Amino acid sequence: MPNSGIQLLGFSLAFLGFVGTIVCTAMVEWKALSIMGSNIITAQAMYEGLWKSCVWQSTGQIQCKIHDSLLQLPPNIQGTRALMCAAILLCFVSMMVTAVGLECTGCMAEQPQQKSKVAVVGGVICIIAGVIALIGTSWYGHRISQDLYSPLSPNNSRYEFGSALYVGWGAACMSIIGGGFLCCVCSDRGSSEKDRLVPPSGYV
Repeated sequence: MPNSGIQLLGFSLAFLGFVGTIVCTAMVEWKALSIMGSNIITAQAMYEGLWKSCVWQSTGQIQCKIHDSLLQLPPNIQGTRALMCAAILLCFVSMMVTAVGLECTGCMAEQPQQKSKVAVVGGVICIIAGVIALIGTSWYGHRISQDLYSPLSPNNSRYEFGSALYVGWGAACMSIIGGGFLCCVCSDRGSSEKDRLVPPSGYV
């Protein structure tokens, strides 16, 4: 059935969004040191993430420092941590719920209308998770932009967007799109099932 294919497409996008959110949260390249001013340093690259900061030397050595104290972290890092962890948890719940409501699974096969509603709930949770991840990454990116163009920030301590932000934005978009596919297709399926259960006029 075409609906099953679109369902699988939505579930696949949601799953990729789930994996991408986990990868983004674990990555250290949330922001990268910007090379500005006359003092250009090419022997090392500095990155900072939600959990630790690392320095890559030109010799191949990597030195990382874990953020030990939670209370000493900036509010944007604390808030982004909470948002990304919440997004991962909601994505996981969405995957479990959606797997039950897919047409290709045998769970609740004797209750097609309830099965469709379960898939819709999974899609809604996935959309919420994507929005939360999008808020977290955008908030962090906005703070980077503020510090980068602030006249109070010294040239040797300005950071630019890291690759983790782009991974997070892509994962959030895939979660939202995948959840939207699941909600639209499953709601149409529920309506068609209801129409088939209602006998045509003239039948007794």
